[in-house]
Amino acid sequence: MIRAAAEADGSRVIPRVPVGEWIDTGFDWLKDTFEVFFDFVSTFITSVGDGFLAVLTSFDALVLLVVFALIGWALKSWKLGVLSAVLMAFIISVDMWQEAMDTFVMVVIAAAIALIIGIPVGILAARSEKVSNTIRPVLDLMQTMPPFVWLVPVVALFSVGFAPGVVATLIFCLPPGVRFTELGIRQVDAEVVEAGHAFGSTPGQILRRIQIPLAMPTIMAGVNQVIMLALSMAVIAGLVGAGGLGGEVSKAMSTIDIALGFEAGLSVVALAIYLDRVTAAIGNRPAGGGRLSRLLQRRRDAKNAAAA
Repeated sequence: MIRAAAEADGSRVIPRVPVGEWIDTGFDWLKDTFEVFFDFVSTFITSVGDGFLAVLTSFDALVLLVVFALIGWALKSWKLGVLSAVLMAFIISVDMWQEAMDTFVMVVIAAAIALIIGIPVGILAARSEKVSNTIRPVLDLMQTMPPFVWLVPVVALFSVGFAPGVVATLIFCLPPGVRFTELGIRQVDAEVVEAGHAFGSTPGQILRRIQIPLAMPTIMAGVNQVIMLALSMAVIAGLVGAGGLGGEVSKAMSTIDIALGFEAGLSVVALAIYLDRVTAAIGNRPAGGGRLSRLLQRRRDAKNAAAA
């Protein structure tokens, strides 16, 4: 009503730009032109997700609980192992294990693709101002757009189900991988890089042996953020039929089921805590190390001693 009144009294000075119509036309063109490609991507993602989930569900929940606990123990300490076991036991106790594994698979696939794309792009952005300036507005758009908005185009291109959930999650969680990688590479001391050049190292050797190792804590912080954002978006993707814990949250909203909502929500929290602590432990291994780090170090020491 306010808009109509403004147009009626002539107070509208700036004409309306039909951005939405242009974008809608563009997506219609994309869907019609690349329908075969989108069908292939959808089939591929669904097949990978079904295969990964089939492997996980082939094991008993208690077996996987022990595996997750051992991962926490190996990466950091027995305390993380115990915490991992408690978190997984809680998910089992509220009958959300299958849904949690669905969400876990979605997060792993989306985060893996985001890192495969994001880390190389971040390295390119760190080495080229032109690349950095080009991708920055794209990353701003991907990161600041409300997450619910991304569900609309992916449903238009991929219909509903697991695949659009992964694609929407990928779009939302990709920017931190690029930004943190670029930041980490740029923060490497220029004198260290110059010393590498002075010793005759090639740009590739400097990147692999100097810049990436020194930037690894920052890169791993980006990995952590990618996984956390992937988990949050994977829950929202339940609205488009992606299933998992997000599907249970959506069901609880539609039926006003408080018990189901809290059980699914707390399961999301448990899964988020586990993924956060594990990725943080991986990033902090060089500084503190876990049992796995110590075992690997002992093996390297023994090998060096034998060679000497």
